[in-house]
Amino acid sequence: MNVLVAGGTGFIGTNLCAELNDRGHEVTALSRNPDRGGLPSEIDLAMGDVSAYDSIVDVVAEHDAVVNLVSLSPLFQPPAGTSHEEVHLEGTEHLVRASEENDVERFVQMSALDADPNGDTAYIRAKGRAESVVRNSDLAWTIFRPSVVFGDGGEFVDFTKKLTTPYVTGLPGGGRTRFQPIWIDDLVPILADGLEDEHVGEIYEVAGPQVLTLADVTELAYHAEGTSVTVLPIPMPVAKIGLALADPLPFVPFGPDQARSLEMNNTVATNDVTAFGVDEAELTTLGSYLGRLPR
Repeated sequence: MNVLVAGGTGFIGTNLCAELNDRGHEVTALSRNPDRGGLPSEIDLAMGDVSAYDSIVDVVAEHDAVVNLVSLSPLFQPPAGTSHEEVHLEGTEHLVRASEENDVERFVQMSALDADPNGDTAYIRAKGRAESVVRNSDLAWTIFRPSVVFGDGGEFVDFTKKLTTPYVTGLPGGGRTRFQPIWIDDLVPILADGLEDEHVGEIYEVAGPQVLTLADVTELAYHAEGTSVTVLPIPMPVAKIGLALADPLPFVPFGPDQARSLEMNNTVATNDVTAFGVDEAELTTLGSYLGRLPR
């Protein structure tokens, strides 16, 4: 299959392109600023911005399948001049339109847990509206909603350390927000399997084998470096005010949306990895990846 991976030079995209290449697919990585980086030499690069339809339509036309991984991080504020609406919603609209007009056979959409057009954050709302665009299309689609993804080059552990300090740190609500992180090497084979016809019309919520609080993740991150940390609670109302006041500062990567996101758990009720023949118990935990077992 000739597969276009939009966002193919990002963290998940680079790994997925390599997986698809190993499976014998012809793969093109689409990016606004394509850089081969760690991509295998067999993978083609294409320049295009999903928020600009004319820049992507021709490259979409050359492919049998499209995987949309283009995303802004929910963990940090969007870069200046961009928005979740523009990237997630408009970008999806453009990819879907180009795919429909060029008879693309398969379309895989990366969404998010709790994606909801009426959700509490701009990220969740845009992801929810983008899902509606995909579901209402004429394409043979599959949607994935993963929990946070970790691995070499990922931002989850880095986010935790930017939010905290070693030895003694405060966390909104005492760091009770719950995550179910999934390792990139466990995720990408599932995403690649999503191109198979048996998964058409399905929405899958996928996560790792273990639920961790933000406080747990903080301790694991610092303990992996041989540093201890004690977590002190910051009342959520105080955290919201602080992040709102810091929002205009360009060097502060967090804002009110990030505060709201820390009130939302990022876990699944049922882990759909089983739909891909995967035993949840065999997945890699964050603690084992970092070289430390959780408490």
